[in-house]
Amino acid sequence: MKINKTNVARLLDKAKITYELVPYEVDENDLSATHVATQLGEEIDVVFKTLVLHGDKSGYFVCVVPGAAEVDLKKAAKASGNKKCDLIPLKDLLPLTGYIRGGCSPIGMKKHFPTYIHESVAKHEKIYVSAGQRGLQIQITPNDLIKETQAALADLII
Repeated sequence: MKINKTNVARLLDKAKITYELVPYEVDENDLSATHVATQLGEEIDVVFKTLVLHGDKSGYFVCVVPGAAEVDLKKAAKASGNKKCDLIPLKDLLPLTGYIRGGCSPIGMKKHFPTYIHESVAKHEKIYVSAGQRGLQIQITPNDLIKETQAALADLII
């Protein structure tokens, strides 16, 4: 089966970063990372989801957290230099990032936002993040993801 390259894959190619595109079956009624992990036959703690938040001081920023985890807004605010922050409304996701829910990648958003990845990423050899569309993940090393997104590691979850 031929997999069409996404913008994320083209950006990683340009940066000479090794990755693997991994397709999975999409369930429109279940866009959760848990569903993705099941489809990939992987543990949920290696499938990371991308969330976009808005802080009261810094504006927009990105958090990449393990799939089953819930972002702790106080910890995310502290990591990003804000007093408080909230997840952006779903209707703002596509115009802001160029991605839809269930296909939001920390790589290749319309504009680069400060990015924070949960510190647990460091204990994995490879992780999965969205390749920028539903039904496609990228398997990548944590160090390559950190380098490409210019991310900082932080404690971000409840």
